[in-house]
Amino acid sequence: MATVNFSVPAQVKSAFNDAFEGENKSAVIARLMQQAVEERLRHRRRAAAIDALLELRRHHPSVSDADIARARRAVRR
Repeated sequence: MATVNFSVPAQVKSAFNDAFEGENKSAVIARLMQQAVEERLRHRRRAAAIDALLELRRHHPSVSDADIARARRAVRR
């Protein structure tokens, strides 16, 4: 196990201690840190996926509203 030291406002520490009274604070902090890491990774993956989609979009011709309407009518027949 590694040890980490963070400074937090006294108000945050007090609220944390009240919210997690009777629980293993180290386990709670470890779980919260892991959730934060997973959230950051999800955010990076989403951003990369969006960038990839936008890049693909740049290489394809635009389709007009009229073309889309014609395609919809053709499918509905």
